[in-house]
Amino acid sequence: MEIKENTILVARPTDLKHHRALHGLWRALLANMVKGVTDGYLRKLELVGVGYRAELKGKKLQLLLGFSHPILFAPPEGIKIETPTQNNITVSGIDRALVGQVAAKIRSFRPPEPYKGKGVKYEGEYIRRKAGKAAAASGAKA
Repeated sequence: MEIKENTILVARPTDLKHHRALHGLWRALLANMVKGVTDGYLRKLELVGVGYRAELKGKKLQLLLGFSHPILFAPPEGIKIETPTQNNITVSGIDRALVGQVAAKIRSFRPPEPYKGKGVKYEGEYIRRKAGKAAAASGAKA
């Protein structure tokens, strides 16, 4: 790697497949780092379900997701979590991989289920719905 006049040049020693793959990997990692520092990364999550809500308790995120107890989640260093409304969560930071990992961890507490669509989902995520038992029972009568 060479730094010349506000540009980073990534070069490879040969045209072997392994070197080409690493060349692309490092170019993408550097581009993500630069974009993270200049713009930052953002992931938005939605809570769908009756009584599902999120709020900040100090720096910790408290989630009420239909369990008998609230879930407290402490974000790692460098990650900022906001709750604009009770049903929306915003995860932001400069590290693309860490922002995605934290958003996936929050989603894993109650992933969306296919019958009623309840759970924690990414903003704009499509949940494929299933018909359920009632549709299967009426289809069996023939």
